[in-house]
Amino acid sequence: MSSKEGGRRQFALAVGAIGVVFGDIGTSPLYALRECFAPERGIALQRDNIVGIVSLMIWSLSLVVCVKYLGIVLRADNRGEGGILALVSLVSRQLPKGSVRRSAFIAILGIIGASLLYSDGMITPAVSVLSAIEGLELISPNFLPYIVPLSVLVLVALFPAQAKGTTKVGRVFGPIIALWFLVMGVLGLKAIFISPGILAALDPLEAIRFVFRNPKLTFGLLGFIILAMTGAEVLYADLGHFGTKPIRRSWYFMVYPALLLSYLGQGAFLLANPDKESNLFFRLAPEWAMYPLVILATAATIIASQAVISGAFSLARQSVQLGFWPRITVRHTSDETIGQVYVPFVNWVLLAGTVGLVLAFKTSNNLANAYGIAVSATMLMTTCLMIFLARKAFKASLWLVIPLGLLFLIIDSSLFASNVMKIASGGWIVVAFAMLLFLVMKTWMDGRKLFAKKIQAFRLSPELFASSIALAPPHRVSGTAVYLTADPKGVPKAMLHNLKHNKVLHDLTIVLSVQTVDEPYVDDAARAVVTGPLGDMWYVALHFGYSETPDVPAALSRVVIPGFDNDRMKTTYFIGREALVVGKKGGMGKWRKELFSFLFNNAVSPTHFFRLPPDRVVEIGSQTEL
Repeated sequence: MSSKEGGRRQFALAVGAIGVVFGDIGTSPLYALRECFAPERGIALQRDNIVGIVSLMIWSLSLVVCVKYLGIVLRADNRGEGGILALVSLVSRQLPKGSVRRSAFIAILGIIGASLLYSDGMITPAVSVLSAIEGLELISPNFLPYIVPLSVLVLVALFPAQAKGTTKVGRVFGPIIALWFLVMGVLGLKAIFISPGILAALDPLEAIRFVFRNPKLTFGLLGFIILAMTGAEVLYADLGHFGTKPIRRSWYFMVYPALLLSYLGQGAFLLANPDKESNLFFRLAPEWAMYPLVILATAATIIASQAVISGAFSLARQSVQLGFWPRITVRHTSDETIGQVYVPFVNWVLLAGTVGLVLAFKTSNNLANAYGIAVSATMLMTTCLMIFLARKAFKASLWLVIPLGLLFLIIDSSLFASNVMKIASGGWIVVAFAMLLFLVMKTWMDGRKLFAKKIQAFRLSPELFASSIALAPPHRVSGTAVYLTADPKGVPKAMLHNLKHNKVLHDLTIVLSVQTVDEPYVDDAARAVVTGPLGDMWYVALHFGYSETPDVPAALSRVVIPGFDNDRMKTTYFIGREALVVGKKGGMGKWRKELFSFLFNNAVSPTHFFRLPPDRVVEIGSQTEL
């Protein structure tokens, strides 16, 4: 690729990142400052309070996004992938070998983080779309009865569009959001010229003074200050979609300046008009521009949900590969960027969840009272993991880790504690959904361990198998038999059943296991490990990263084994089809075993997931009691 072509691609990715990654955080000015100054907060609209709160918001935004995420967290680049699971994977590599308890604890943290982000992926589109459609009230109050139905229609149109892929969606959304940021910055700058006293908010001492003057009030406000940072964690999760450089360039050259100008502009308007705290953002525009601004804001807030949707897709793929979730269909939507995927199951679950929230809460104000718990908890978890990683992997100095670590622990802990207070006002639904997801993923992880333990209890070694068939050699048939198994050291049950019932073995037998490593991608040179022959069989372990979709035939075609010519018509894949019987004793509770059995039976078939040719697959049934 030439430098000119590379530059064009980087520019296209930067534009796409503006639409996909920053849509959520870029529409926060519509409601973040508005919620802080809402009448029910009881804040006197005087100079010190206005400047102090605006200063607190812009400095919280700057510290969390510019310093923490763009400056520090994005450095935890797991071979191009980001997000809480990528971070957990990086941390797990630093643990001492054999530390089972620590590894289990890190895995649980990963499950909790994934559950919280899925919850965020459900509530963010609901808030964004409702905020968009509510803008119609400024055109005419006659639209009020149609806000909820229109919101549902928009969601129903938005989610099916995800199948087209992040790149195609980003190309459409990017220019719209870029225009949104440009207009937002211009409106804010205009207001600042009218009331330049707001520039005092750029002094962090104004935020500090406000906090010390109003500690209790500040604690409550943090639950709404966080609205200005929604999308920060998803920014890291979308790293695999666009890369570090396009995300940083988009933020510093367009997104960040526009956000600062907007928040400062709204504060400037309040200084000049302290009796007009409602609809702060729209009041910055002249009357003649109100209609087009409402239309642009509507488009921008609809687009805002794209960031968490694409992040949820990346998270789902990683969850499957790491063994936190059953096999589900994952479709790659880009030939150039491997991180861009579409996950139908997650897409439709998020659609159902967001529609349910819109119907239940009805207004963005109600949803804002429930928003922030999942985001703040994930942000706090990210800080804790990064502190550990900074010392163990990056070998950062204690003089750097301690002050930065304490700073962000204080910020994130305060944000989380403030948002916990929202549980009674609607946040419970987010917590309940996250707990449900955690239960499902933990059950799947524990169930897989129990299932593997049961299988290993009846393991037959290759040497013993070889000695038994030597006493009574079975009939040999031409061709290659590939037996897929989760046990890379034993004899597959499917082979034993095939020999028992058909009394034949192929000329060449390959026992194949597919293993996921704690890296996002695996080089082709390290893809396969071949052992053998053991007991007249060759053992092949294929390694895939947690951000890859396994293609077994393609990987197997590069394996060198004597007598194996990779002729598709001479190769038969044998898969064990397990029927689970739920027992009463051992491992897990009966209801969790029933849940695992349901997930196990409804997972995508190995034929589809591993991209095996359906006409060359033979499934052999067996039964295992949990």
